[in-house]
Amino acid sequence: MGFKALCLGLFCVSFLSYIYTPIPDNIEETWKVMALDAAAKTCTLMALCLENIGVMRYEEFISMIISLDYTQPLSDEHVTVTDTTFVDIPVRLYLPKRKSEAPRPAVIYFHGGGYCFGSFNGITAVKFFLQDKILAKYGVDPTRIAISGDSSGGTLAAAVTQQVQTDPEVKHKLKLQALLYPGLQVIDTSLPSHRDNEHGIVLTRDIAIKLVSLFFTKDEALPRAMRKNQHMPLESRHLFRFVNWSALLPEKFRKDHVYTEPMLGRSAYSLPALMDHRALPLLADDAQLQHLPRTYILTCQYDVLRDDGIMYVTRLQNVGVQVFHDHVEDGIHGALSYMTSPLYLQQGLRIKDMYISWLDKNL
Repeated sequence: MGFKALCLGLFCVSFLSYIYTPIPDNIEETWKVMALDAAAKTCTLMALCLENIGVMRYEEFISMIISLDYTQPLSDEHVTVTDTTFVDIPVRLYLPKRKSEAPRPAVIYFHGGGYCFGSFNGITAVKFFLQDKILAKYGVDPTRIAISGDSSGGTLAAAVTQQVQTDPEVKHKLKLQALLYPGLQVIDTSLPSHRDNEHGIVLTRDIAIKLVSLFFTKDEALPRAMRKNQHMPLESRHLFRFVNWSALLPEKFRKDHVYTEPMLGRSAYSLPALMDHRALPLLADDAQLQHLPRTYILTCQYDVLRDDGIMYVTRLQNVGVQVFHDHVEDGIHGALSYMTSPLYLQQGLRIKDMYISWLDKNL
């Protein structure tokens, strides 16, 4: 009995040590943030355990957990909400009930989900929506269309925007793009934000690497190489300048970190997709970026993906794109998702207000 109690005690201590992350002093609602962080890391641990014993794949478990947050399309007195498909891609439509003689603006939104939900085939749905007959059907002003997304949805939004704006077959271009704490590259997995938030809140460096690597391959060699920052193929060196944080990050984010160029990996686990800007928008060259519309980017201080967004701000500014950057000094990754009880965060509500305010003024 005593031995079992000792083992249980050691297990509990080890588990609590695994999920515990110190919360910075400037973050409000400390206990809520700790609870959210513990829940996220517990889910990750369970996903890894179930994968290791062969019950289900890591991404299947994460998808199952995320799907628990699914809500039915509920309409109210102001908005009609329906689920439908655009060229076989599921979409949810939010249509105002109040009649309008003039066409209305529209926002195309890609939700986050760690690449376990969603697809880069979203470009097909966007092109479908931008057709004259579809815009007319929903009463949309073709000159007032924005694309947006959070986290991996921000990645999708940025990638789709680049393709739409440079596609000669797309008649109606986007007026705005709005990206909320997006991940935009995997060339360098040792940015200052990766180091500062290696064991960060909700999203750690290891979890981020695990999730993004699953988008490219299920071969475990890739995430192992990414953790060492030794995963890019020899022919990728010309892309390093697009993610050189020593030149692209403001001094306040560089701090005392020393830049070291990523090491080139073996071709055995290097994938051509790792160099494709259609998957990783920061890899687009300046000529492609020049065509982008007015842009809003929101980043969070305590987020492993923070520097991706900030480097994109710098690169867009350098080519003359009008960029608005909001940086949330007490923000954590995924804060916009925490706006419902019982664990809603005030910072989530603040971020929503900042985002909606910018759209109202610019769209």
